[in-house]
Amino acid sequence: MKKIVLLVASHLVVLVLGFALGVYLLPILTAPMTPSDGIVQAIAGKSEFGGQFRRDLRGSDLLHWGEGEVSVGKQAIALMGKIAPGPDYKLYLVPEFVENEEQFLRVKARSVRVGDIKTFENFIVPVPEGIDVAQYNTVLVWCETFSEFISAAKYR
Repeated sequence: MKKIVLLVASHLVVLVLGFALGVYLLPILTAPMTPSDGIVQAIAGKSEFGGQFRRDLRGSDLLHWGEGEVSVGKQAIALMGKIAPGPDYKLYLVPEFVENEEQFLRVKARSVRVGDIKTFENFIVPVPEGIDVAQYNTVLVWCETFSEFISAAKYR
C-alpha cells in the first residue's frame, strides 16, 4: 500500500511540475522574432513620451518583472529591454501610476488595453485608432490569464 501511495504522489508531483514548466516555456518557444534594436530605436525617435520599466516595483518579483526604456507614441508603444517570459501578456494604458496588482485592479475599468505582447525582449505594440495616449500617464504589462502584474512605467 505504501508503495502505491508513493507512486501516485510522485506521479502527481511530476504532472504538476510538467504543467508549470509548460505554462512557463510554451510562450518562449512559440514567441515570434524580437524586433531589432534599430527598429525599436526608430519608433522611439518618433514617440512623444518615454518611461522606464524597473525590477524594483512592489508588484514585481523573481518571475514577474520588466526592465528597459519604454517609448509611447500615437502610433506605437515600444520597449527596448526585457520582460519576464509568461503567457497571455497584455499592454495597458493606465490613468495613474500603479506598481502592483491591487492598485491596477482598482483602476482597470478606467484603463485601456492596447494589445498583446508576444515577445519578451524588445516589443512593439501598435496603438489602435481612437486611443489617445496623452489621456493616460502609465504603460503597464499584465498577465491576463493569471491576473499578474508584470511591470509598469510612468511616461508623463
